[in-house]
Amino acid sequence: MLENILPQRISDCINGIPYNSICELRLRVDEDTIINIQGENFYLNNNSFSKNKIDNIKISRAEIQGILSRISNNSLYTINDQLIEGYATIDGGIRVGVCGDVVVVNGEVKTIKNISSLNFRFPHFVKNCSLSIYPYIVNNGVIKNTLIISPPGAGKTTYLRDLIYQMSVRENLLNILVIDERNEICSIYNGHDYIKLSQVDVYSNCTKKFAFNNGIRSMKPDVIFTDEINLSKDIEDIENALSSGVKVISTIHASNIYDLKNKPLFRRVLESKMFDRFVVLSNSDGVGTVDGIYNENLKFIGV
Repeated sequence: MLENILPQRISDCINGIPYNSICELRLRVDEDTIINIQGENFYLNNNSFSKNKIDNIKISRAEIQGILSRISNNSLYTINDQLIEGYATIDGGIRVGVCGDVVVVNGEVKTIKNISSLNFRFPHFVKNCSLSIYPYIVNNGVIKNTLIISPPGAGKTTYLRDLIYQMSVRENLLNILVIDERNEICSIYNGHDYIKLSQVDVYSNCTKKFAFNNGIRSMKPDVIFTDEINLSKDIEDIENALSSGVKVISTIHASNIYDLKNKPLFRRVLESKMFDRFVVLSNSDGVGTVDGIYNENLKFIGV
């Protein structure tokens, strides 16, 4: 899948690793190449991967530039809107995070140049992974407004993706709207959805505000799914959706329920009973471990 983008010695190595087990590939200028397999980091070397620093593959700045040129079809301008947000999306729905010198003009980010790090994040559809939490979220056809909580890389987007699938096949004739702001949920690329989620409507590569405001008016959803909310920016749009009778299921970055309580503005969420269910995920027993399910009062109700 990445043969035409990555240097051959890197693509040759990862081609020998089952795709479904690869979570991330991290490239840093003049540093060891790191691959994350099933939530665990390894060095990529000439013999595939290992925990040891032996024959590890390093990548040069010129190779980083070459990768970016191939991602953008030799025109970085065409992907600059994504670079401003710190990523680029490529064929297969793979999201590439970028780091480098951020160019700011009059307080606005204009681009990222001298890119020194790339992080390839591989989307996966783990069908039925959310079945253990599904009865807490949908009961006798009643959908609970739900917030899925986890640190980065603990499976919240994977769970969200399967919840969309489960709801689309289990709840007949439900209007489901997916707000895929960063192209991570459905992995739509050039109009092709690489992760098949049937009977759903999708806004991709747009702000949550645009999708909430326009989606409610034009698509008449029963439930909206969205990823990685920012309480300081998205809370008003979520409140407007709920007041319109639309259910919302989303995710947020937090290490645990106590970390969530300490987030600014979360008190407003809790006092207004915006969400009926809080699902906490971690890596404590592998990616996607369900640490706990809580009700609207943050009372523990199950695992």
